[in-house]
Amino acid sequence: MGLYPEIEPHDRGMLDVGDGNQVYWEVCGNPRGKPVVMLHGGPGSGCTPHYRRYCDPAAYRIVLLDQRGSGRSTPHASAYDTDMGVNTTDRLIRDLELLRRRLDIERWLVWGVSWGSVLGLRYAQTHPHAVSELVLTGVATGSDPEVALLTRGLGRIFPEAFERFLGELPAHDRDGNLAAAYNRLIESPDPRVRERAARAWTDWETATVPAPPRSVERYEDAAFRMGFARTVTHYWGNDHFLGEGNAEGVVLRDAPLLKGIPGTLVQGSLDFGNLLGIVWRLHRAWPDSDLVVVDDAGHGPGAPGMAEALVAATDRYARG
Repeated sequence: MGLYPEIEPHDRGMLDVGDGNQVYWEVCGNPRGKPVVMLHGGPGSGCTPHYRRYCDPAAYRIVLLDQRGSGRSTPHASAYDTDMGVNTTDRLIRDLELLRRRLDIERWLVWGVSWGSVLGLRYAQTHPHAVSELVLTGVATGSDPEVALLTRGLGRIFPEAFERFLGELPAHDRDGNLAAAYNRLIESPDPRVRERAARAWTDWETATVPAPPRSVERYEDAAFRMGFARTVTHYWGNDHFLGEGNAEGVVLRDAPLLKGIPGTLVQGSLDFGNLLGIVWRLHRAWPDSDLVVVDDAGHGPGAPGMAEALVAATDRYARG
């Protein structure tokens, strides 16, 4: 089967998580159902109604949130005076725990896409008591080699787009961490410099990560474009705030901490992240995981075959 029909939330609110931040959350589906929290990608893309459709609304209590600085959460990362220093992985994990307690949930299934899979994995590694299962797609672990691949390595596959991407940077910044270099431009006091950098960053994103039209259209919204580019480069330029040793992959290193937590990894065979073999290495290091590879699919969860595999996973855990 495909995705479940569109539904509307029956509860929503703004959670004060401290540091001057208010996080938007909503709940839909069965108020007495199995809890699941949906973690969006980016970082900084925010949740959309599409995320409500991967779980059976009769079986699940479906929780969505916009992570700090994204979507309907405030302050938004697109505002120049928003303090990005309080937008870090450990704070996002703390926000999840605050929301879990606010909604009086003992344990929940964690569903994550792309960056959401990084956040979900690290959350499960540090708070295993709160996670019943994991369903992850567009799997990433936030390691330095993954950032290098997506910012520089794909230049060999998309040379024309890469030339434009590199050309926006000062010459002295073209040999180092490209995400960090772009973040410096996006933090410039000159709004014209910030806007050019955000546009160049999202142009590179659309050139290298095929996405449905609705996703590409969001980049035409100036606030979304700026908030997304600022947040992604903030995380990618700072080792995803995963601490020392992330060059080798903290999340992958700590995969044994997932022991006892069932999980399903749904990965498109044409996802460029596969070039590093991350999802296979994670699966081998996490015996309680299942790996489902969908032929001819890329990074997005809504592609034919991907959606069906993700729904099959949440259906299975609902029965369990």
